[in-house]
Amino acid sequence: MSIPVGIVGVTGYTGLELIRLIHRHPVFELIWATSRKEAGREVGEIYPHLQGEKIARIRIRKPEEMASLCKGTEIVFLAVPHRVAMEMIGPILDAGTKVVDLSADFRLSSAEVYEKWYNTPHINKGLLKDAVYGLVEIYRDEIKGSKLVANPGCYPTSIILGLYPLLTKNLMRSSHPIIIDSKSGTSGAGRSAKLPLIFSEVYDNFRPYSIGGTHRHIPEIEEQLSKAAQTKITVSFNPHLLPIERGIISTIYVTPKDHMDLKTIRESYEEFASLHRWIRLLPPGQLPETRNVRGTMYVDISLNMDNRTSTLIVISCIDNICRGASGQALANANLMCGLEMDKGLEGIAPIP
Repeated sequence: MSIPVGIVGVTGYTGLELIRLIHRHPVFELIWATSRKEAGREVGEIYPHLQGEKIARIRIRKPEEMASLCKGTEIVFLAVPHRVAMEMIGPILDAGTKVVDLSADFRLSSAEVYEKWYNTPHINKGLLKDAVYGLVEIYRDEIKGSKLVANPGCYPTSIILGLYPLLTKNLMRSSHPIIIDSKSGTSGAGRSAKLPLIFSEVYDNFRPYSIGGTHRHIPEIEEQLSKAAQTKITVSFNPHLLPIERGIISTIYVTPKDHMDLKTIRESYEEFASLHRWIRLLPPGQLPETRNVRGTMYVDISLNMDNRTSTLIVISCIDNICRGASGQALANANLMCGLEMDKGLEGIAPIP
């Protein structure tokens, strides 16, 4: 048995990662892919490392052909930028095809909030109520019955899962500052040519960006954290660009409730990790490294207490392209198609 799938936007890093993961998936079969820029070429022409594989012979189609392409397709991955996804999604859903959207277009419940942060009108507001936020550890049951899943952002994935046990167990002071210092590899910025991302600008350099409450992932982070805490959560989120290809480390500073010791907090995380196979709570004294999650679905979490300042330091580490994007999209697709969540996603990081 095979399940036919399609990719819209196959030439970005998320599209490329989807190809890698679908290629080894025991059930999903990629039957078509689109790209406006590369239409007419075979996948193997733009990705030479795939030559010799069946998937390399797929001819890339124009996005305008999607209505006909969707016939007989079980699920489509929208690996396109925000605003583009909401413009394309109608014909796909009309064809009865399920959608995992990797853009930000359906992650927020409020169209007004989306329009404020993304500075563009939302032209498919009616679908917001139907979209399920695709964080599999939290919304697994809802994802199973959904036709439209909004794949979470990479930074939010690391942060929400890093804080979830604290918020659901009411172990931290949510009214105190929550400071999030995140660092990501350059692949998180996409594959298109941009001056700040060329080799000479990134190599041997390390810099912050979108500082001071300006990053577009903030409303997504706050909405999901507020749901977990069942109260309004505000965060100070400040990202940085690492001179590496893949990986995110989020270092999160929070204030535990009075008399809440690290042992009690750790027990809550141990319970959380025991329920979710991709959550790895590291032993005391061991700190996350991006290489340990490279190309995997794992979320490595470390808990550290600064007793001098009564600050709990949560460190959460993921691969931004796999766990933070395409791998997570595949886990959502598995659930939507009645498969085990980890089908085709088993694997450990290649080291070195």
